[in-house]
Amino acid sequence: MRIAVDAFGGDNAPDEVIKGAAEAVKEYNVEVILTGDEKKIRERMTALGVPETGITIENADGVIQIEDDPMDIRKAKAGCSMGRAFALVNEGKADAFVSAGSTAAIVVGGTLVTGRLKGVKRPALVPIMPSADGLYLLLDGGANTECRPEMLLQFAVMGSVFAEKVMGIKNPRVGLLNIGAEEEKGRELEHGAYELLKNSGLNFVGNTEARDVPLGAVDVIVTDGFTGNVYLKAVEGMGKFMKKALKEDIFGSGAAKIGALFSMKGIKKISKQMDYREVGGSPLLGSAKPVIKAHGSSDATAFKNAIRQANEFASKDVNGTIAAALAKLSASAKEAKDN
Repeated sequence: MRIAVDAFGGDNAPDEVIKGAAEAVKEYNVEVILTGDEKKIRERMTALGVPETGITIENADGVIQIEDDPMDIRKAKAGCSMGRAFALVNEGKADAFVSAGSTAAIVVGGTLVTGRLKGVKRPALVPIMPSADGLYLLLDGGANTECRPEMLLQFAVMGSVFAEKVMGIKNPRVGLLNIGAEEEKGRELEHGAYELLKNSGLNFVGNTEARDVPLGAVDVIVTDGFTGNVYLKAVEGMGKFMKKALKEDIFGSGAAKIGALFSMKGIKKISKQMDYREVGGSPLLGSAKPVIKAHGSSDATAFKNAIRQANEFASKDVNGTIAAALAKLSASAKEAKDN
């Protein structure tokens, strides 16, 4: 597999991108194509002692910044490090895309540059979140602030396929994020989505309240991108608060530090479970090509795992399975309408 990686996307580029790419090549037997200023990449590879084995460089001019118009990735900045990475997958010279750059530009690129899978109304950004008993997918994490019920149904199908094929979750449980578990709860959007999900053939477990999601109630939670992004930021903020509180309370005094030593195994386990670096990144499901959005502050470990994700996304033909599932869903809906 050949993975195109934007070498200048993210807060720690290009050094951490380069180191992560080298680790991925060694661990996952992939080929990485780094896009960006070739001279600078080679200089940093030499300084970091990173061998060129399994790594090729595709020269690109400039970087698309957070403050830039994300639509520029199509034309004005098509030649930048991110734009060139998108071009490589679009041209079939790479099998998947990874970047820690502008989220908005990645959504535009993964929608309008690579195009959408047949039948997909809108691609969804899919954060992979920790729960009490593993990980779960959130769709949509912010790509689509306004949605229709049929879009949430597609999110559920795409999330279920990714959870099963990449994360190894058999028959993933799908929940609809809502303000109560009762069927009549929610807005018109949730009412329509509930009916579609109930008759979808997915393992739909019904409306799910936000407080139950991190406790392991579902494997896939679906909602519109506005609600999903608010939920995501709230969970991230609570995680940071808990980390700060634990640090101050457990390690705040000599006596507490001694007690903490006996709890260190459990503390490390929780820390690893909540560490985004172990996950890698967020897939953009519905794009015609495998696209992974890495966290903006990713280090080498996070980039390595984002490349692993991209490799699994492409090698397990997740898009092919999604397209087949959506085609089957469309055929069933047409048959029901005709009858």
